[in-house]
Amino acid sequence: MKKIIFTFITCLSLTCYSKEITVPMYQVTSTGIGSHIGTVTLQDSKDGLVIETNLNNLPAGPHGFHIHEFASCDPQKDKNGIMQAALAAGNHYDPHHTNHHAGPNGNGHLGDLPYLSVSEAGTNKIRFLMKNITVHQLKNKSLIIHENTDNYKDIPLPQGGSGLRIGCGIIP
Repeated sequence: MKKIIFTFITCLSLTCYSKEITVPMYQVTSTGIGSHIGTVTLQDSKDGLVIETNLNNLPAGPHGFHIHEFASCDPQKDKNGIMQAALAAGNHYDPHHTNHHAGPNGNGHLGDLPYLSVSEAGTNKIRFLMKNITVHQLKNKSLIIHENTDNYKDIPLPQGGSGLRIGCGIIP
């Protein structure tokens, strides 16, 4: 019993944050899921969730990057009956029902991640920390890459103006 308690206290005071998930990412279009475009690794740390991207074959420039509420990359019809890429992933992840953007680590919904700056070669490798979320909270959600950057507001366009979804991965 003492050994179990000691192990528990040691885990609390040091780092028992070994939970790591690698999410395969794919191109998405209105007709479905396409080619593999890399991975995103999620790992809890004592300071928060470490997210590391290793992406390729993306259009150069800035792209919105979000956690979405459902574990799906399937296309779905929008409110106008037009099939849209990965729309079955739902909206940005907002478990506290804030209904607003505040940017990464802000006081808005938890789906806002830093936008991705994709190189002229079509690659993105970045590592960043999200302080207000854990791997456990992300089970059965999805990661979405959008065609445009994100201004972290709903003005002048909804969802930060990120536009259509071009990449998706399901968090198991």
